[in-house]
Amino acid sequence: MPLLSLVIWVPILGGVWVLYTGATQGREAVLMRSLMIAAATFLLSLPLYIGFDTGTHAMQFGERTGWIGAFDINYHLGIDGISMPLILLNTFTTVIVVLAGWEVIQTRIGQYMASFLILEGLMNGVFAALDAILFYVFWEAMLIPMFLIIGIWGGERRVYATIKFFLYTFFGSVLMLVALLYLYWKGQSFSILAMQSLPIEIEAQKLIFIAFLLAFAVKVPMWPVHTWLPDAHVEAPTGGSVILAAIMLKMGGYGFLRFSLPITPAASQAFDSLMIALSLIAIVYIGFVALAQQDMKKLIAYSSISHMGFVTLGVFVVFRLLDSHDVPNGAAMGIEGGMVQMLSHGFVSGALFLCVGVLYERLHSRQIQDYGGVVNSMPVFATLMMIFCMANAGLPGTSGFVGEFLVILSSYKASLWFALCAGTTLILGAAYTLWMYKRVIFGEVSSERIAALKDIDGRELAILGTLAGAVVLFGVWPDPMLEVMHATVNHLVDQVAHPRLP
Repeated sequence: MPLLSLVIWVPILGGVWVLYTGATQGREAVLMRSLMIAAATFLLSLPLYIGFDTGTHAMQFGERTGWIGAFDINYHLGIDGISMPLILLNTFTTVIVVLAGWEVIQTRIGQYMASFLILEGLMNGVFAALDAILFYVFWEAMLIPMFLIIGIWGGERRVYATIKFFLYTFFGSVLMLVALLYLYWKGQSFSILAMQSLPIEIEAQKLIFIAFLLAFAVKVPMWPVHTWLPDAHVEAPTGGSVILAAIMLKMGGYGFLRFSLPITPAASQAFDSLMIALSLIAIVYIGFVALAQQDMKKLIAYSSISHMGFVTLGVFVVFRLLDSHDVPNGAAMGIEGGMVQMLSHGFVSGALFLCVGVLYERLHSRQIQDYGGVVNSMPVFATLMMIFCMANAGLPGTSGFVGEFLVILSSYKASLWFALCAGTTLILGAAYTLWMYKRVIFGEVSSERIAALKDIDGRELAILGTLAGAVVLFGVWPDPMLEVMHATVNHLVDQVAHPRLP
């Protein structure tokens, strides 16, 4: 069974079906159809985990069909221990987003749901593509649904936010295309796996690395190309913010692991100091920026940038450990920590944006100063939000701790100063997250509107409760995430430890 094609095309074709019938069908029919398609895609993705062979780094569930024979461009799919968890995160999150928009979105509901379903399929295509042109088509196409989601259902400054989002991400992607065309000219193949085995001169590697960096750094986003993200988050509807934080930011980290490290290992090592410095700036500086925010969405957006700094730090600290005899436990630990951080951040940040959405639906305000004493009216909601805030602060026993701990530990093996700088996020994260939680949830009831709030209903409890369960489960038992990565990450470390130069 072509499982990868199914998890790509079932949501895309299902989204087209919802779009086509949305204008003539009733609201409930559109919602049920969208949920059915999202749930079916998630169920189709589960065999990817169940049938995954953790003992090999080879691509699995492969599919290959000729596409454009003149240029050796193929419809080539496959997954490994890096891409498979991200596909599962995507299919799971889309079900959550469809449920979250059940009552919130009142206009163009068919177009709204269709946009998310099509976006889901395109993002699955990014993670599964093993042909560079196929990857690039999915990478660029996914901008369109997100552009529409923010531009149509966003806030007052949605047009500004969408144009800024599109220009930032598109500009970097064009340079990535130039690098891919050069690699084709060099090896006469658009196969990503073939590109990873090409011997390339160090100067050419550096130029290719810079082209990849501009594409992937914007997606992460890394400092200083991060400014589009807070605007996009603030103006996006709740579902758009969840997908942005949970999935789209992970594509930058995935790009570094799939392209930058294995294709340009020598250049990656040459630029490792720059990448580590930018990662630490994001962790520390953006953490202080988050402390100054009064808008809950903006605070969580800046928090995302700070936490994603751990991903790039874990990826590039590997080069400081290659000369060590502790490579398997040091370098691999950093990359696995970055991967776990990506997955955990998908749960935690998505849940926090959903919590803000719950409050915004009731009071139509995201300003921290407009709240206070919410626990008196919404005790169940306050309990669940506390779990997510603790995970965002890196509390042991939550998924937020596991990835950060692994990255800090591998950073310590490379340099005490790296570990000290990275460790400040545990202080800053606790500071801005608990400051927000205290002001919003605790204290005296600040107004009659707060006193009149109703606690979350069954649908909201199911959504937030499921995410809380995932955060706690992977916090106390992270092995289901880690075991699928070991073989792939160890192979990647071996690739960067033995760069191919002419």
